[in-house]
Amino acid sequence: MTTSIANRLAAVRAEMQTANLDAFIVPRADEYLGEYVPARNERLHWLTDFTGSAGMAIVLKTRAAIFIDGRYTVQVQQQVNGELFEYESLTETPQIEWLIDQLGANTRIGYDPRLHPFSWHTKAAQQLARANIELVAVSANPIDLHWEQRPPASTAQITLFSEQSAGESSLTKRQAIGTRIKAAGADCALITALDSCCWLLNIRGSDVPRLPVVLGAALLHANGDMVLFTDLAKIPDGFDAHVGSGVTVRSEASLAVILSELEGVKLLADPNASNAWLQLTAQSHGAHLITGQDPVALPKAQKNSHELAGMMACHIRDGVAVSRFLAWLDKEVAAGRLYDEGALADKLESFRLADPIYKEPSFDTISAAGANAAMCHYNHNNGTPAMMQMDSIYLVDSGAQYLDGTTDVTRTIAIGKVTDEQQKMVTLVLKGHIALDQARFPKGTTGQQLDGFARQYLWQHGFDYDHGTGHGVGHFLSVHEGPQRIAKNSNDVPLLPGMVVSNEPGYYRANEFGIRIENLVAVQHCQALAGAEREIYEFHALTLIPIDSRLIDKSLLTTAEVDWLNAYHQRVQQTLSPLMQGEELAWLNKATLAI
Repeated sequence: MTTSIANRLAAVRAEMQTANLDAFIVPRADEYLGEYVPARNERLHWLTDFTGSAGMAIVLKTRAAIFIDGRYTVQVQQQVNGELFEYESLTETPQIEWLIDQLGANTRIGYDPRLHPFSWHTKAAQQLARANIELVAVSANPIDLHWEQRPPASTAQITLFSEQSAGESSLTKRQAIGTRIKAAGADCALITALDSCCWLLNIRGSDVPRLPVVLGAALLHANGDMVLFTDLAKIPDGFDAHVGSGVTVRSEASLAVILSELEGVKLLADPNASNAWLQLTAQSHGAHLITGQDPVALPKAQKNSHELAGMMACHIRDGVAVSRFLAWLDKEVAAGRLYDEGALADKLESFRLADPIYKEPSFDTISAAGANAAMCHYNHNNGTPAMMQMDSIYLVDSGAQYLDGTTDVTRTIAIGKVTDEQQKMVTLVLKGHIALDQARFPKGTTGQQLDGFARQYLWQHGFDYDHGTGHGVGHFLSVHEGPQRIAKNSNDVPLLPGMVVSNEPGYYRANEFGIRIENLVAVQHCQALAGAEREIYEFHALTLIPIDSRLIDKSLLTTAEVDWLNAYHQRVQQTLSPLMQGEELAWLNKATLAI
């Protein structure tokens, strides 16, 4: 494999020499800039063998470097040859500054404008210009030119998502978003988020792993008319009638032509979500760019009653599937039968596969035994799956894509005996989870303002965790949906009724154990305070799966916290028990007993 990677580096350098480039940048992202990348677009993997979900490589004439974040410091050394690539930090070593230091003035840096956000291009070009370095857009990516046996593009047809499940017609959605576009002073908007395109048209796809979308982009006009650019062979019978009037479908190859015809058009575009090529092409042909966020993102996040009904229904069935897995796991551990992380992940999915409308995982399952759980985004597929050990903690973070919704849940499980210290840390995490779940907050409150609710008990003991507390979740769409989130970092998007977010505080002790307790919750009006001075919201838990009480130190809980846990478990038992039987039902009844 080393020889293959060396040959690939040589091929990229040959293209650099032809184009008179001193460096070439290879991000992990593809032209759609989404979290998930089809195998065909895994250019960073092709060049380096790195399989992580974030990273960047920079190829110089005689050297190369790969930039990764803290999640992948061990993995990168296992997968990427240190003789060919230097290891650098994605977060602590700014790549443009690194390039300036390596190259100096009067040099040329190549990049594929389709693989970088417009905002990145603007900032990088300005920064490099000050150092007298030219940022050069390549018309043909060197990797694409030399990628032999490249995986084929998906040929799966678009799925027509029922209007009953969506709760609203495509035409109504498009006209409502068109009003937003007009209010922003634009004639049309560039829609490039794959889930936004699918939500607007009430369609789904199978082009991206873990994300039920179709590849493409769109132009949405202020009157609600829309041009979808995608593979025409994927359009199913009945598409025109399904999406309603005003929708035209063109091939993705025709995008350049259409963008060249936008002279004088006021084009709303998100510089962080759309790639540089799209906006630079439109701008170079006379379009007036209006900077703004994806106008679909916020309405999509505020789920209507039909979408919420689907989310609630799929969470009940998912609760049964995960509970059946946990019942099986307890039985196996009691019998002294232990498994590796991969086998456990596969077993969990086997229970979900029994559901006829289950489609696929909503992300790669984090099945982490013992010390591996201390890596909060651990993936057992990136190495040799570890075996469970007795008297340890097992963390499983998993989710599912169902036709009626998307799930995401984390449970931390006792495998045999656990220590007092582990119980203490789990209980501190649980206290934060309860505090956030019980929060009541006025209209206009952001997730950033609520983040401390979940961290407060860890903080009081000198602990914290480095990930966000909550992310948005889509309706049979992305398991990581914006624009809302709950985190320390700045976010000015208020939490609104209909939004679904995760509540997932955690704690991670390096080389020892990891803890996370995650439920999905929906934002709703607080009925108990109806008629109060302010409009008040609260959370309603969607996830219905027992929390392992063997890991809880009851002495650290208040009476109100004990009442919350008992009430939650009573709701879990009452909801799931009619759908379970035999030993699994007996396990559920025991797992939900009051503490």
